[in-house]
Amino acid sequence: MRRRIAAAAAVLALALALTATACGGKKSAKVNRPAVESQEQQFQAPNEGDPIAIFHTSKGEIRAVLYPDDAPMAVENFTGLVEQGYYNGLTFHRAVYGALVQGGDDTGTGLGGATIWRDNPFPVEPSDRLHHYAGALCVAHSEEDAASNLSQFYFVQALPGLDRSLQSQMEEAGVRQEVIDAYKEAGGLPYLDNRYTVFGQVYEGMDVVDAIAAVDTDENDRPTEDVLIEKVELAVYSTSES
Repeated sequence: MRRRIAAAAAVLALALALTATACGGKKSAKVNRPAVESQEQQFQAPNEGDPIAIFHTSKGEIRAVLYPDDAPMAVENFTGLVEQGYYNGLTFHRAVYGALVQGGDDTGTGLGGATIWRDNPFPVEPSDRLHHYAGALCVAHSEEDAASNLSQFYFVQALPGLDRSLQSQMEEAGVRQEVIDAYKEAGGLPYLDNRYTVFGQVYEGMDVVDAIAAVDTDENDRPTEDVLIEKVELAVYSTSES
C-alpha cells in the first residue's frame, strides 16, 4: 500500500498548482514579513501547554504549534512518527521559493512516506479555522488521491501579499473577509485550502523556512546540497519562551 500510494508522488501533488504562483524572481533568505494583526487562530500566540514541534535543521530551528482539535489524524500521525524518530536525519527534498519547502520522506525522493497505521494513508481534514497562510505546516498527498496522506509535510513559504485576481476569485467564492485580509498581509497559498490538511503553524523560525527555500535547487526543485532535518522533538508551549 505504501509504495503504491507513494508512486503517485506526494511531491507531484503540488507541482501544477505551484508552478503558476511560485516566485520566479531572485531568491533571498531575508524576507521582510509584517506582524500580522488578525483574529485568525494561526496568528494568535500559542497558549500555555499547547503541543508544539521543534524542528532542528541544518539551517536552524523551527518551532510550530500543532492543532490536534482541528486536524486530529494529521497530528496523531505526525507526533507518533516523531516519537518513533522517523524524521530524524531526513532531508527537505523540495524547495520552491515563494511557495514551500517539503520533507518527511524516508527515501529522500519525494516518492516515499509512512504512517503509524502500518503505512496506511489517511484522508484530508479540511477546516475553516486553518488556512495555507505563510508559515502553515501541512500534509502533502498525491494529487490523484486526496486520501493518500502519509508522512510528508511542507511549510508554506509564500511571500507577503495576495494577487488581486486571486483575491477576486476568493471574494466570488464567498471566502470569509477575515481570511482574505490575513492572506493579503501574510501571503499564502489559498488555492490549496480544503485540498490539503493544515495541522500546525510556525511561531518561531520563519527566517529558517525562508533560508531553506532560498537554497540552490535543480530543475526538479531539489536542493543541490542536503538540507537536513537533524531531529524533531515534541514539547508543550510555555509562556516563558515569549
